[in-house]
Amino acid sequence: MSDKSVFDSSDSVRHAKPLPYAQHVTFDGPFHLECGRHLPSVTVAHETYGTLSPARDNAVLLCHAISGDSHVARHDAEDDPGWWDIAVGPGKPIDTDRYFVICPNILGGCRGTTGPVSVNPATGGAYGPDFPLVTIGDIVKLQRQLVKHLGIERLLAVVGGSLGGQMAMTWATRYPDELAGCAAIATSPRLTSQALAFDVVGRNAILHDPDYDAGRYYDHGPGPKVGLAIARMLGHITYLSRESMMRKFDANRFTPRDIATQFETKFSIGSYLAYQGDRFGERFDANSYITLSMAMDLFDLGATPEELAESLRPSTCRWLVISYTSDWLFPPFQSQQIVDALVAEDKAVSYCNVQSSCGHDAFLLPNELASYGTLIAGFLANLNEASKLPPVQRLAGAAASDASAPVSPLPREHAAHRPTSIFHDPQRLDYDSIVELIPPGASVLDLGCGSGELLSQLRQRDHARLVGIELDESAVVACVQRGLDVLQADLNEGLSLFADGEFDVVALSQTLQTIIDVRRVIQEMLRVGRQAIVSFPNLGYHKLRRQLAEEGRAPLVSLGGGSRWYDTWNVRFLTIADFDEFCRDEGIRIHDRVFLDTEARRRVTDDPNLNADLAILVLSR
Repeated sequence: MSDKSVFDSSDSVRHAKPLPYAQHVTFDGPFHLECGRHLPSVTVAHETYGTLSPARDNAVLLCHAISGDSHVARHDAEDDPGWWDIAVGPGKPIDTDRYFVICPNILGGCRGTTGPVSVNPATGGAYGPDFPLVTIGDIVKLQRQLVKHLGIERLLAVVGGSLGGQMAMTWATRYPDELAGCAAIATSPRLTSQALAFDVVGRNAILHDPDYDAGRYYDHGPGPKVGLAIARMLGHITYLSRESMMRKFDANRFTPRDIATQFETKFSIGSYLAYQGDRFGERFDANSYITLSMAMDLFDLGATPEELAESLRPSTCRWLVISYTSDWLFPPFQSQQIVDALVAEDKAVSYCNVQSSCGHDAFLLPNELASYGTLIAGFLANLNEASKLPPVQRLAGAAASDASAPVSPLPREHAAHRPTSIFHDPQRLDYDSIVELIPPGASVLDLGCGSGELLSQLRQRDHARLVGIELDESAVVACVQRGLDVLQADLNEGLSLFADGEFDVVALSQTLQTIIDVRRVIQEMLRVGRQAIVSFPNLGYHKLRRQLAEEGRAPLVSLGGGSRWYDTWNVRFLTIADFDEFCRDEGIRIHDRVFLDTEARRRVTDDPNLNADLAILVLSR
């Protein structure tokens, strides 16, 4: 029972030892704070990784969470691991062979940057409780001074999780011209009242520790070790999830680890929390904890959708927003609020709610690194000069193009391909016809966009705006790798984040058969788009009819999932005649029809309900 692997957490690699690679820069002169006070000078501890490019355009600023510091990753084999060693380094998602990575300890911290433990020139002793109130705006202002000091006028990206995500959003909104991308991870536009409550209790535990001594404990006694440990134990509970705690402690609930501590250890969870609390007190300062938790609690981009949209409006960068399904400290609905506000302002944004049982700490742990690490890597890799410009406005009149114009025949080069039904063809031959049906320059929303094949084809043309909606996490990751803007969402829940007529064209290609609420989705398409394009496999196709009639076997339609009746995602089995009837009943106008026999690689005009295996229709009200 002496094995302490049970104590592993996102804190495991952090320590109180000196940071040998930390660099320090001091800025003299008053540093004015938003509270109205000022600091006579400020020092910033920071670490850098990789090489700044000659054009100085590959710098990535990393913003740490409340208990982090400048040591984000090891510098060499002899160095200690950093707090995000799994994500930062050569060949890792934030690749230090490609990017110049900067990680500063934040203002108010206790690992080298000016904070409560720093010397107050007015007294010659530590600032302690006299350290002024700081905001995230103040923290970012100092980070910006450091970036300028390093000779960088524009960052490739600012990346941060939790409190660091709030810093990243502040960068994007206060200094919009100085970053190409913002990755906001496991964060929120403001804390929930529940999250605030935990911080209030934590601060009270510190303030009412008998050894706090009104914050002037540096020259005598142990300081408020008990209060700080309790604050950390309480905080640590919020970083976990019910699932992760059950997995970690339920099997050995009554067999706690044997550790030296003054806290209760009757249960295994008790020994774990005691260990984390005691260890935190070895490396962190109580006054800094009060300072930084208050800065996070005061952060507020708006309580309403309108206020949040107004706060995010100044940003011009591309955005990546990541949340985690089991995070109840910064719950996914708050990330969705950020995304909704960005969409309302026509910002370029991708969003993924990563499936995880690790709680808030998921962004620091390796469990879901394959998803969130790949998202970050793909996002950074696709930040280019075009992304540094404000989003292109939708082209006026694009939707007025004649969408019902005749469609060209399938490209000649398809004739050389091996005949294969579209039901089993990963190349999705219908995309060529759909692309031809979309007017050049039109803004397009692709529903059920998969891995982004259609959007990638459209990107080769001059389109005003391209956005994908996809539910599958792995497909969202693939889209971000391609540099596409994609939002993870369930189509059956509607498209409420988009305004009426926001897009010229809304496409639903080879997804209709998986939709639960068909009527609602089609209505939403025609609300959000001036026109809709729908494609679906035709179950009236003569070969499928024979298979059912003569063999008595269900058709095999493998699109996005399994091909057999028991493992397919398809819940609708419709024909062209069925959809025509639906449109008549709903008062939907069909502007154009394209029917394909994908095995023969040809258009079908003769009895398409019998001879076509695929239908593509252009709709409007």
